[in-house]
Amino acid sequence: MEYLDFELPIKELEDQLDKCQVIGQESDVDVSATCEQIEKKLEETKKNIYANLTAWQRVQMSRHPNRPYTLEHIASLTDNTFLELFGDRGVRDDKAMVGGLGRIGGQSFMIIGQQKGINTKMRQLRNFGMANPEGYRKALRLMKMAEKFNIPVLTLVDTPGAYPGLEAEERGQGEAIARNILEMIRLKVPIITVIIGEGASGGALGIGVGDKVYMLENTWYSVISPESCSSILWRSWEYKEQAAEALKLTAKDMKEHNLIDEIVPEPLGGIHRDKETGFKTVKEYVLKGFNELKDLSTTDLVAQRMDKYSKMGQFNE
Repeated sequence: MEYLDFELPIKELEDQLDKCQVIGQESDVDVSATCEQIEKKLEETKKNIYANLTAWQRVQMSRHPNRPYTLEHIASLTDNTFLELFGDRGVRDDKAMVGGLGRIGGQSFMIIGQQKGINTKMRQLRNFGMANPEGYRKALRLMKMAEKFNIPVLTLVDTPGAYPGLEAEERGQGEAIARNILEMIRLKVPIITVIIGEGASGGALGIGVGDKVYMLENTWYSVISPESCSSILWRSWEYKEQAAEALKLTAKDMKEHNLIDEIVPEPLGGIHRDKETGFKTVKEYVLKGFNELKDLSTTDLVAQRMDKYSKMGQFNE
């Protein structure tokens, strides 16, 4: 297990507990009381640290190297039935955007999400989860297929942003994302969106329009990353902590501003510390959201979605 800088007190106590247990196993000395005392202190330390995370620490948690990515979520959510589909039928298959059909709790879903990659080679293949225009066009193709066969859509958002390269702009990155937003607003099947990691900029919005939008507890959702915001405002990345606070990008901030529907609680210390429990919770929220939407008529579903997004933000007429 890797530890972030603010988690080092936890690491020290866990190391002490391991040593204490080893001593108890390898000698006749009774260390049960000492181990129990360390365990109690460890639990208190965890609760204290994770209950008072700053916005920047939440960002760090969302990027934790042990945190599960989209394909791991899909493998755990589906009933061993995921069938991945490929290509945008125009340019190529974008490996940063994955999608296909799967059954969750006996219900078929079209599942779409960004995949970052679990090691250096895979991250290069997946372009670090930054999709090109063809990735968003693949996602839209799959959504339209789901609409044709009346299958609900589940999107899993985890991206540092859409790919900003010259070739992406040449192939219409902005248009592809805007087209997805337009088409998702009027898609005639239920859409459930879960922010499972980073939700940055238009890269997240390109698959982020949903009837139900959930954020895992230790994720973030914003128009720009803290580092990029800091470099623009202060011309340095040194102020990323202040930028994170100012951006109001945590799940709690998003909920307070009515930009998401619910916060999905994570196990103490993050979903990477207890993946099985975390996946079970995500599955419960997905099915609960679908059950709340499944009986709506197509007209009511689309009207409700349009009304939801038209109420967001503050404006004067």
